[in-house]
Amino acid sequence: MPSHADDLAHLEQSGLLRRPRTVTPLAGGRCVVDGRELWNFTTNDYLDLAGDERLVEAAVEVVRTVGVGARASALVSGRTEHHERLEDRIARFEGTEAAMLFPTGYAANVGTLAALTGPDDTLLCDRLNHASLVEGCRSSGARFRVYRHTAIDRLARELGSDENSGERWIVTDGVFSMDGKLAPLVELCDRAEQYGAAVLVDDAHGTGVFGTGGRGACEHLGVEDRVAVRVGTLSKAVGTLGGFVVGSRSLVEWLRNAAGTQIYSTALPPAVCAAAAVAFDVIEQEPERRVRLQELSAFLRGQLAELGLEVVRGGAGPIVPVLVGKSETAVEVGRRLEERGFLVSAIRPPTVPRGTARLRVSVTVAHDENVLSDLAAAVRDASR
Repeated sequence: MPSHADDLAHLEQSGLLRRPRTVTPLAGGRCVVDGRELWNFTTNDYLDLAGDERLVEAAVEVVRTVGVGARASALVSGRTEHHERLEDRIARFEGTEAAMLFPTGYAANVGTLAALTGPDDTLLCDRLNHASLVEGCRSSGARFRVYRHTAIDRLARELGSDENSGERWIVTDGVFSMDGKLAPLVELCDRAEQYGAAVLVDDAHGTGVFGTGGRGACEHLGVEDRVAVRVGTLSKAVGTLGGFVVGSRSLVEWLRNAAGTQIYSTALPPAVCAAAAVAFDVIEQEPERRVRLQELSAFLRGQLAELGLEVVRGGAGPIVPVLVGKSETAVEVGRRLEERGFLVSAIRPPTVPRGTARLRVSVTVAHDENVLSDLAAAVRDASR
């Protein structure tokens, strides 16, 4: 087996080496890392549901009755009554005919794109899309093109190209996970309808966060009925684990028979399904959580701007990226913040384009204005 010592050394010198850390989550937006208690601004648990007692009780009850694992894939014998109930609950929440679970959001994107497209089709993928959408487009076998949502006219030219003989799909995140910006879904749907294309939206970071009913960016921007396929995740604001796809009954039935990442994967643990079903109840019944989340997010953006720090423009919601530039600088600033008591992710290439390394601050409803003010001041001081 070849040694990767030189490659690892190069990554470390470039500020790109990743090392795993053991983190113990605590209540109140905090965590323990290396024996130190820190404010946690790295989590995607935006609504603070992962530790909610109602979700915990639902999961514990199912563990005690049916055990921990699902024991098989969904099509064999792993789909329990808890999986069925969750799929029904998601479909009702999203206002669609049906829903289907995947083991992860990554699997949902890869499996869905592979199942829906083939060599004669064209996939137009936003440059800032999550890696799972990019991987799904590449592995589908379809013609793969990258576009920038800031250049819709170029996207239109691609849609109108003569080489596009099969189906054409516009593939996009609903909320870009490293920018915190919503995709221009209205404009994308307009172009899709103009050229007879379809739209697939991965709303992983929108579900539970945006929209009057918490259904995400598609609801928030009024395009739910114009999007052919909506993908979501249970591991962000829902506070559990897994991915899902919603749409027509025929779409879901096709995916059950064609999406390899679901067919050949062990089903989600039943206890996770029970907890997620409760989370959707909370999201519907407690809209004040996402109202509060938006208030806190706007407050932090204002604090950072007042201190002269560069935040990605046009962002909304709990993902607040502070641009740093160099990878090495982002790592160093992150280290200094940890010394000040704040855990913040330093995001570097290839997750983001070169020269745009950043601190990805993730706000949750477990935080408050006081700690956000302290964080903003700490970022200013650590960046000097």
